[in-house]
Amino acid sequence: MNNPTEKMRIFSGIQPSGILTLANYLCALKRFVELQDAGHECVYCVVDLHAMTVWQEPVALRNAIRHAAAAFLAAGIDPQRSILFNQSQVPAHAELAWILNCVARMGWMGRMTQFKEKAGKDRENASVGLFTYPSLMAADILVYHATHVPVGDDQKQHLELTRDIAIKFNHDYRLDFFPVIEPIIEGETTRIMSLRDGTRKMSKSDASDYSRINLTDTAEQIAKKIRRARSDPHPLPGSEFELTGRPEARNLLGIYALLANSSMESVLDRFGGKMFSQLKSELTELAVAVLEPISSEMKRLADDPTELDRILGSGAERATSVAEPVLQKTYDIVGLLQSRRP
Repeated sequence: MNNPTEKMRIFSGIQPSGILTLANYLCALKRFVELQDAGHECVYCVVDLHAMTVWQEPVALRNAIRHAAAAFLAAGIDPQRSILFNQSQVPAHAELAWILNCVARMGWMGRMTQFKEKAGKDRENASVGLFTYPSLMAADILVYHATHVPVGDDQKQHLELTRDIAIKFNHDYRLDFFPVIEPIIEGETTRIMSLRDGTRKMSKSDASDYSRINLTDTAEQIAKKIRRARSDPHPLPGSEFELTGRPEARNLLGIYALLANSSMESVLDRFGGKMFSQLKSELTELAVAVLEPISSEMKRLADDPTELDRILGSGAERATSVAEPVLQKTYDIVGLLQSRRP
C-alpha cells in the first residue's frame, strides 16, 4: 500500500469449502475488516463458483456459502459499509470470465502451480474449471475495476496472471480500460501453519482436526488443540535468526503476534528464553478472547439463514450495479452486439 491515505477499491473473496479456520481469520478476514475500517471501498465475495472446480454436495455447498457469509459478518464486515455477496448471484463474473478466457493464453494457465498441486498426477481427470478458474478469479477482480487486492503467498501468482490479462486486453484493444491491479502484501506472517506440522499450511481439508483451530471451536476445543500443538524441547528463541529451523516455534509465536496485533520482534522479546508451555498457556487465553465472540456470533447468524440470504442478496444487487456497466463496456470494446439490460 503505497499511500495509506489513498482511497482504494478493494476486492477479495473466500471459497466456501469446509469450516473456516484461524488461518482464514488471521490471513484474510481480519485484514478485510482493517481495510474496511480504514475507509476504503471494499467488495467482498463468497466465491462459490470457484468451489465447484471440484464436486460439491449441493446441500453442503449451500450451507458452506452461508457459513462463509456468517464468518465475514462475525469478524466485523459491515454490509452497509462494504459490499458482501456470493459470486453466483452476480452473473457478470462468469460472463466476463469467458471474455478473459479468450484473452489468456494456455501457457499462462499451464504454469499455475495451484492447478499442478490440486490436479496432481491425474491431470487428465481434473475438471476444465480447475484449469481455467484463474480467468474467473481475474474476472472477479476486473469486473469491479478494483485497484488493489490483499494477497498472501499462495495467491501472488494468480494476481500476476490477472495483471497480465488486464495488460494484454488493454494492448489488444488499444485502450487503457482495465486497471493493472496492485497487491496489498500482508505483514510479517502471511501463512499460518498446521498445529501438528509447522512446515505445512493450516488447512480446513486436513484429515486431523487437531491440525487447525476452526472458527466454530469452543474455548475447550481451542485450549486442547493448542496444548497438543507440536513443539520442541528447547527454550523459545529471542531473535528472528534463532527461529531458523524451528517451524513450530515460528508458527505459534506468529499466531500470537497476529492475535495480539503485535510485531514478531516484541513477541520474541516477551517469550525469548521461556518454554513452550508458557507460550501455549498465554496463546490459549488470547485465542479464546479473540475467537469466542466470533464463534458465538457465527452460531447466532447460522440460526437465521433467511437473514443471511437477505444480506447476500442485497449485497449482490449493489455488486451488480458496479459490475454491470463494466461488463457492458467490455462487450462494446470487443465488438459484441447486444440489447441494453435494464
